[in-house]
Amino acid sequence: MNGTRLSSLVGVLALRPLLATAVLLAVPLAAMQVTDEVVWTVSDFVVAGALVFATGTLLELAWRRAETAAYRIAAAVALAAGFLLVWGILAVGVIGASGDRADLLYAGVFTVGIVGALLARFRPRGMAWVMAATAVAQVAVGGVALIAGMVPAYNAAYEILGLSGFFAALWLLSACLFRRAARAQASLAPAPEERP
Repeated sequence: MNGTRLSSLVGVLALRPLLATAVLLAVPLAAMQVTDEVVWTVSDFVVAGALVFATGTLLELAWRRAETAAYRIAAAVALAAGFLLVWGILAVGVIGASGDRADLLYAGVFTVGIVGALLARFRPRGMAWVMAATAVAQVAVGGVALIAGMVPAYNAAYEILGLSGFFAALWLLSACLFRRAARAQASLAPAPEERP
């Protein structure tokens, strides 16, 4: 692939995520102009912009790679779950307050998802297993935080369990959709030729 085609491909892949990032960042910027309730720093905009752009770019790549609608939706659900989890950790904290060390446990959830996806080579059948394992890791983090006493007194156990259940449900929904994509892909594959 020559340099011109590569730069053209990168430009096309980045265009929609870049536009989405600009539109989404315009919302808090506009809100800051009309109210004192919204206070974002430059670093808030940089982190939010990087997170939105990275998620959008990964979604664009998954969308292009997908052979079925189920794969596209599965990828979108998985990326949305990851986005919301990172956003929650950075904005307010999930186990404790924003910046609480206990939230570092979620690195295990992301490690399972990212390493698993790479090992599965993003194939739908493998991705179904990876998303199921990510759901287990999600629940495990909540359980470990509760058992180890890492949850601050102002957070009730049901809040941690509820959040863990919510994210685990998203990972499992993605797993089911990837499994459906694997079945659809298998039905599209040509049947092996019979030898006489």
